[in-house]
Amino acid sequence: MIRADILKEIIPVISDKLVVSNIGLPSQELHMLDDQPTNFYMLGTMGLASSIGLGLALSQKETVIAIDGDGSVLTNFGTLPTIANNVANNFILLIIDNGSYGSTGDQPTYTGGKTSLAKVAEACGCENVVECKASETKEILEAAIQEKKMTVIVSKCQSGNIPVPVIDIDPAVIRYRFMEEIKARN
Repeated sequence: MIRADILKEIIPVISDKLVVSNIGLPSQELHMLDDQPTNFYMLGTMGLASSIGLGLALSQKETVIAIDGDGSVLTNFGTLPTIANNVANNFILLIIDNGSYGSTGDQPTYTGGKTSLAKVAEACGCENVVECKASETKEILEAAIQEKKMTVIVSKCQSGNIPVPVIDIDPAVIRYRFMEEIKARN
């Protein structure tokens, strides 16, 4: 399975949740597969989906799922100790780990070698960390939502991309409709 396959499988689980999606192809794939006003697509900030997701979770009660990639988390390693030390039980960080920088040409990341983001998250103090195969992601994500316990999920998958169009929604509109959705829920 590749990242797009994981997204296809989890869409029924996340379509009513607040979702912050990683920059580049992950956001484009999610937008193409299931555009929702509850999806906040990152268009120019590599490594910040998890940080923005945590901040959002800390500021309100709805379940927040940040979909991040291994390359982005490696770019912003500070996010894992921040998550560990600022527990929000309505926050789930789903790291889709394909061992590559998928949006820039599939150059390998260190997670394809010796680096385990699950072990790094645990070493940072994250208490509920699950590493799983791509095919197990939907089940693990459903369980994390039901547990209402902050969870870091590292879903290991193959590298690869599907052809997707660019997101044609203005960034201000993405922000506005997402914020309106949050207001409607609180």
